[in-house]
Amino acid sequence: MNVLTETLGSLKRMNWLLNAAVLGLLTIGILFVYSASYISEDQVRNLYQKQMLWALAGWLCCLVFAMVDYHRILKMSWPLYGVGLVLLVLVLVAGRRVYGATRWIVIMGFQMQPAELAKLAVILVVTRLFAYKDEEDYPWKAFLSGLAVVAVPMLLIMKQPDLGTAIVLAPTVFLMMFVGGAPMKALVGMVLAGLLAVGILLGVIFLPAKMGMSDERQDKWFKLTGLSEYQRDRIMVFFNSDTDPLGAGWNKLQSEIAVGSGGVWGKGFRQGKQNLLGYLPRSVAPTDFIYSVIAEESGFAGSMLVLGLFTTVIVASLGAAVAAPDRAGRLMCVGFATLLFVHVFVNMAMTVGLMPITGLPLPLLSYGGSFMLLTMSGLGLVQSVFIRSRQERDYEGADVPGMSGLPFGGYVSRKVR
Repeated sequence: MNVLTETLGSLKRMNWLLNAAVLGLLTIGILFVYSASYISEDQVRNLYQKQMLWALAGWLCCLVFAMVDYHRILKMSWPLYGVGLVLLVLVLVAGRRVYGATRWIVIMGFQMQPAELAKLAVILVVTRLFAYKDEEDYPWKAFLSGLAVVAVPMLLIMKQPDLGTAIVLAPTVFLMMFVGGAPMKALVGMVLAGLLAVGILLGVIFLPAKMGMSDERQDKWFKLTGLSEYQRDRIMVFFNSDTDPLGAGWNKLQSEIAVGSGGVWGKGFRQGKQNLLGYLPRSVAPTDFIYSVIAEESGFAGSMLVLGLFTTVIVASLGAAVAAPDRAGRLMCVGFATLLFVHVFVNMAMTVGLMPITGLPLPLLSYGGSFMLLTMSGLGLVQSVFIRSRQERDYEGADVPGMSGLPFGGYVSRKVR
């Protein structure tokens, strides 16, 4: 009875504005996954039914993680990180190859994407490194350890190849390090190194042709980047849309047409011509380009609704960081909020032509089980931090003046346990 009472008490302390926004996004996702796939062949037509099951499983993960004290989850971060690395190696050895990339592995009949588990593990490990610090060696020890922790899975993910997912980890860990108190010189060095790497990459892709090198020599230079040919083509198409409009540039072009043709109110549910006629490839419409389907069928109004719901989720997650009772909770919430923001920004930017096509899914909307479970588990940990902050605040019997009216509660400052 005490356990039931405690569980119900914890549920009451959840951020229900965050839950409402998540539920809204899940509902929109299921509806438009159905719209994007209902005229496809049989194996694709039932994707919305699978998405409903993933959404339900995600809710269960969210509730479980919310009920468990996040400090217990943090204690499991290193074993989870080890499992993630093992699975990433197994993907390269015995993974399933789809559309030229080996990103999935089948375990006991369940197809999963280990890169998603690696994201969760990296956030948890970096949280531990910066939350439970060694005063003598901190912050350089935590910074260097954090670099090593994120570098290994990034390299393994890039080998799949999955450059988009690998790059997502960089800004996530960077912001966590900034909040965790990493040396400013080190952070500036990271930014400069990143800009230098991007400059060298673009130089290797474009300069050989400008210098009149033969195709054979251009290919030799390009192999030094470690990128696949289709990734190079996507980058080139981004800078010059006329490079290959019927090949590498097709998805980009059709996505821009879909978004732009939606107008203010859209063409109506299941009435999007780009999707209906197959111009927006049906293999990617329910996944990477779900936002294009939403924008075409619900227009500017529907797009703004989606943006508003994502803003609510991200702001509420940052609010949980502000209200966190310790450094660990704060860092963890910042990590997941950043991860969500980067996914949303990159996915929407690529659909409207502001960034190269990367293949990143849109949280809670794109079809996919592994990413759905990761996202909902992360939101469950955010809720766990929020619940513990409210429990401590209720125990003390006081709110911080000026903060009690906010949907994410008041700020309580505590030293790391």
